[in-house]
Amino acid sequence: MENNYAMVAKTFFGFEEILARELQQLGAQKVEAGVRMVSFMGDLGFMYKANLALRTALKILKPIHNFRAFNEATLYRGIQMVDWSQYLDASQTFVIDATVHSDVFTHSEFVAQKCKDAIVDQFRNKTGQRPSVDKTHPDLRINIHIAKESCNVSLDTSGASLHHRGYRTATNIAPINEVLAAGMLLLSGWDGTSDFLDPMCGSGTILAEAAMIACNIPANINRREFAFEKWRDWDNELFDMITNSLLKKTREFHYSIVGYDKAPSAVQKAKDNLKNANLDDYVKVYDRNFFDTQKENKGPLHVVFNPPYGERLDIHLERFYREIGDTLKTNYPNTNAWFITGNLEALKFVGLKPSRKIKLFNGSLEARFVKYEMYEGSRKAKFQQ
Repeated sequence: MENNYAMVAKTFFGFEEILARELQQLGAQKVEAGVRMVSFMGDLGFMYKANLALRTALKILKPIHNFRAFNEATLYRGIQMVDWSQYLDASQTFVIDATVHSDVFTHSEFVAQKCKDAIVDQFRNKTGQRPSVDKTHPDLRINIHIAKESCNVSLDTSGASLHHRGYRTATNIAPINEVLAAGMLLLSGWDGTSDFLDPMCGSGTILAEAAMIACNIPANINRREFAFEKWRDWDNELFDMITNSLLKKTREFHYSIVGYDKAPSAVQKAKDNLKNANLDDYVKVYDRNFFDTQKENKGPLHVVFNPPYGERLDIHLERFYREIGDTLKTNYPNTNAWFITGNLEALKFVGLKPSRKIKLFNGSLEARFVKYEMYEGSRKAKFQQ
């Protein structure tokens, strides 16, 4: 299509293939997975749709220029090769986010400053006026990515990272990132065709993402704003049309989604967040200690959770992970249980052999996302030993 252009969706390590699949299902063209990113083609309406619907994207970037930067001077000249008046007025504000993997440029702040100077000087030379920098609420967010000598210049269509869904106002001690939660759920194969449990739900992020996947609700339907709303080509009518077409594709959910937490304060936070997301009809949250529970229904159960980490919370690690394994083994037959942990040593205390182990990162912490399969006869076998 004539109006299609290249875009890049950024994501976390380990989610590239899932994001590529999401993009293909949405209707993107020329989808190609890279490292922590997926490139694709689409038009203006698809850019709106990608921001609204993608669960595992952190940002959608629109590349506008690429050049080789060998030093400070070639970086400055390369940025000035773009006619910035196409995107920005002197009366508007902008900010530059720079990431650098280069022997020549070692500080992202220096690169951002140099690029800012090039843009400001271009305006000043042409008009005698200059746009200002606004780091918190700019009219235009520019992304600079330097790898070795290659410099990519993109417009950030999203603004704040897309994990800011807009429903989470209450958090607990170590909340999980919404994109990480959604990616874990999709990696685990969650599709809304069974009962679901998060036995250590904290402020309810995994529950909210699980419900949105089950009902095919767009991930960012509750988000307050996107960067593209301040662009010159902003088409409010088209955006509303895309939003409505996505909402028409939501589906009925016929199973249960349940969360437990032993802290009453966490249970209340989870309920508040689910209400904010208009998901409180789909999800029930209870003040319970997982280790005192057992499976409530006979059918298949899908479990995904983020147990507290020893570094952040005061728990006895060995006993805690042993109790996870014992509870699953004894009380949860016919269950697929997945959890993420940043404590790789702790897994040996679970006492069960994981059927899958996937390397992810929780923030900067290397983690494993592990799967344990409890068969129908697990409880019976336990008692026969």
